[in-house]
Amino acid sequence: MKNIAKVGLALALALGLAAAVQAGDETTVTGKIMCAKCALKKADAEKCQDVLVSKSEDGKVSEYYLEKTAALEEFGHVCQGEKTAVVTGKVSEKDGKTWIAASKMVEKAS
Repeated sequence: MKNIAKVGLALALALGLAAAVQAGDETTVTGKIMCAKCALKKADAEKCQDVLVSKSEDGKVSEYYLEKTAALEEFGHVCQGEKTAVVTGKVSEKDGKTWIAASKMVEKAS
């Protein structure tokens, strides 16, 4: 019986460690959600696309195009205006743009 408990504990620790590694792959970014087509007037935007525009302390502006995820759907599309938000997700590069697949999005008071 003690061996079964040890194996169970080892398995639980291994799964916990794997979850921590996956969580570590995510990034949290704060900025303003805007529409690439309607608010930012991007020349290559043929349809509405949410973008998180973030400004670092040194003044550098970064744009994160938001992939379609359940978190984005729950947050809702921002078309003409903007909403300040905290977005957590996996960041990737595609088509010369930085994308974020949000797992969590929270509106933040400006």
